[in-house]
Amino acid sequence: MNFQILAASSHTPPTEGDTSVVALANDANALELPLDGVTRIDLHFPAFTDGRAFSQAYLLRRRRGFTGDIRATGDVLIDQLVQMQRTGFSSAVLKAGVDAGDAQRQFERFQGFYQADALQTKPIFALEP
Repeated sequence: MNFQILAASSHTPPTEGDTSVVALANDANALELPLDGVTRIDLHFPAFTDGRAFSQAYLLRRRRGFTGDIRATGDVLIDQLVQMQRTGFSSAVLKAGVDAGDAQRQFERFQGFYQADALQTKPIFALEP
């Protein structure tokens, strides 16, 4: 899955009446969200120490089978981008002043992972050679 990095100025939050884009609250149960017609779900990081959105993204991808855009908003740090992708996010909105080039380089640092995740459902030892 291709991960998209967006500048804060490029992000458009959900508009009232548009049911295709949903902003899910951090304390909402991702397993209960109606997904009919939804193409994007915004998950918010109110602070970098609040990781509930990681769990929500994973549940939406793995347990709910959501294939649309799961977008990270809020206090998005570039050192969390790889973990965001591994838990099911497909895009992230950078805070103003954060260099998109620095953010993209995070993905070049790690060539593979031993554990399974939201994208690769088998650990590396269980993959076909």
